[in-house]
Amino acid sequence: MIDHDSILYQDPDLIAVHKPAGLLVHRSMIDRHETQFAVQLVRDLIGQRVYPVHRLDKPTSGVLLFALNADVARRMGEILVTGGVQKHYLAVVRGYADEQDVIDYPLLEELDAIADRRARQDKAPQPAITAYRRLATVELPLPVGRYTTARYSLLSIEPKTGRKHQIRRHMRHIFHPIVGDTTHGDGRQNDFFRQQFNCQRLLLAAMQILFQHPVHGEALVITAPLARDFRDIIDKLGWSDIEAP
Repeated sequence: MIDHDSILYQDPDLIAVHKPAGLLVHRSMIDRHETQFAVQLVRDLIGQRVYPVHRLDKPTSGVLLFALNADVARRMGEILVTGGVQKHYLAVVRGYADEQDVIDYPLLEELDAIADRRARQDKAPQPAITAYRRLATVELPLPVGRYTTARYSLLSIEPKTGRKHQIRRHMRHIFHPIVGDTTHGDGRQNDFFRQQFNCQRLLLAAMQILFQHPVHGEALVITAPLARDFRDIIDKLGWSDIEAP
């Protein structure tokens, strides 16, 4: 699932790979049946220990960054905390979203009954901000639910904070859930995409990450190609000429 062709960037301090949808970043009590993880696969690929710098949800594909030693991992953590990392995502959502907007909506921490059983259960909602701009729209002459046609938007999304499932939850909050989201999405839309387009994934991809190198300060821009299954849906929706992010 991750091989040498998956490497997007590598130097003595950092490595970035293109994570496929459906792969966990690391072992999780929530998905105890899984046997493959990005941390393990990248470690085995390059023959050394790696340290995840950030998270990508299991169903999300795209740029995943690792540090190659503990000191660089610490420095990257500091850059993340101070807002020094920009991330750009691509998503297909239900309906016609506004041309652009900033969603400023605090989110309660999502706790898992197993993994977070010792965490505080009464934490106040945490600040969460997501900006987006609309790249394209389409209306399909096909009924979904009570509507006679189906409308969708292609969005470029930039989370300003890093809450768990932030993009997916914010899109649901503004009534434009991401297609293929089985947790925060619209089941009828998901079923429609499975039947009409054979879409078996969440239509959310981490396209680009920008930051200053933690060791020598060089500005880095790391971009992932769109996964083939995502690209196939984009083509079927008539958005082949759209450039993102």
